[in-house]
Amino acid sequence: MTGYTKTQSASLALVLGKMESDISDDMLAALRQSGDKRYIDLAGEVHDRGDESVADELIAVENALTERHVRELREIKAAQQRLAAGKIEQCADCGDEIGFERLLANPIARRCIECQQRHDRTYAHENTPRL
Repeated sequence: MTGYTKTQSASLALVLGKMESDISDDMLAALRQSGDKRYIDLAGEVHDRGDESVADELIAVENALTERHVRELREIKAAQQRLAAGKIEQCADCGDEIGFERLLANPIARRCIECQQRHDRTYAHENTPRL
C-alpha cells in the first residue's frame, strides 16, 4: 500500500464533498416537491382505478428515489471515513491498492477493478426480478 499524497487525498475529499452536496440538494428538492403533492391530488377527488394506480406508481417511484439517495449518501459517508482513516485506496476484497484514477472517477469504489469484475460476475443476477 503506497498511500496517496495530500493533494490526491484532498482531490478525493473535494469530489466526495461535491457528490454529497449534489445528492443532498436533489433529495431536498424531491422532498419539497413530494410535500407539495398529496395522494388525493395525484389520484383526484373522484377515485378512479386508473388514477389510483398512477398515483400509487408515482409514490413508489418517489420512495425508490429517496431510498437510492439515502443509500448513496451512506456510501459517500463510508468513503469519507475510509479516506480519513487513510484506507480509501485499499480494496475491500484483496487488500491491493485501488488506482487513484478509479477512485477519482468513482470515489465510493470499495474494490479494485479485478475484484469488482469478479463481484459483478458473481452477483450480477442477485436482484433480478423473477416471475
